[in-house]
Amino acid sequence: MTDPRTTVVVITHNRCRELLRTLGHLAALPERPRVIVTDNGSTDGTAEAVARRHPQVRLLRPGRNLGAVGRNLAVREVRTPYVAFCDDDSWWAPGSLAGAADLLDRHPALGTVTARIVVEPDGTEDPIVRELRESPVPGPPWLPGPALGSFLAAATVLRTDAFRTAGGFHPRLWLGGEEELLAADLAADGWWLTYADHLAVHHQASVARDPTLRRRHGIRNTLWFTWLRRPPRTALRRTLALARSVPRDTTSLRAFAEATAALPWVLRERRVLPHEVESRLRLLEPAQRTSTARRYTG
Repeated sequence: MTDPRTTVVVITHNRCRELLRTLGHLAALPERPRVIVTDNGSTDGTAEAVARRHPQVRLLRPGRNLGAVGRNLAVREVRTPYVAFCDDDSWWAPGSLAGAADLLDRHPALGTVTARIVVEPDGTEDPIVRELRESPVPGPPWLPGPALGSFLAAATVLRTDAFRTAGGFHPRLWLGGEEELLAADLAADGWWLTYADHLAVHHQASVARDPTLRRRHGIRNTLWFTWLRRPPRTALRRTLALARSVPRDTTSLRAFAEATAALPWVLRERRVLPHEVESRLRLLEPAQRTSTARRYTG
């Protein structure tokens, strides 16, 4: 079975071993998707190894670390109706890309499909899957799964044109919860986001990561999204709630300082979400309190 409907986009930075494992899994998929890799300025021989061992992969080398914007760069070269993201330490299960494309074919107002995340090497379910499966967001009756307020880039297939129209990932957010702003903008454009329990992505977390930096950026990006898109009273309430829930440490302090320093451009770009999208996000707030505390603690 081959399936020409979906291109897989991967961003990477100094994770040569993990990326080669991921590319091996993607090459073995029955769908035989086209794969585009953006090497975000790796210095560990990643680009050379990919060119040597996976010459069929389209390799982009911007020469610096673009973070999530590396995905935007790759999507410029996508010619298929759908684009699937995965990280260099994750890979799609056989048949899941085709399954997601089937859902997008069947439902013209569906913008994204997020798959179940299986944690390797144990084969256990990621704790966030329960949040996706039990999402409180109301959706139309035709929606093939729970409606979502956001998505996880490493486990999601999107409509290519919808991604481009929404502007892709914001260049200032880099990495760490960068999906939230794009998801809200997709919803504002009229697209629905869903979770599909019968599709799967495998994730074997790389040890080559800086959890402190990711936590700092995650807090900062949550604040920026709140200030960019939420109504004034909601933005104030969410800011205070985040301040109460994150650890009182240097990382959190730096995150709030970085976010505050950016207020001039945030206010210039501020665009409040339509009422119907804002109402969906409010339904997510009880679950977000638990999720945020878990993500940004330690």
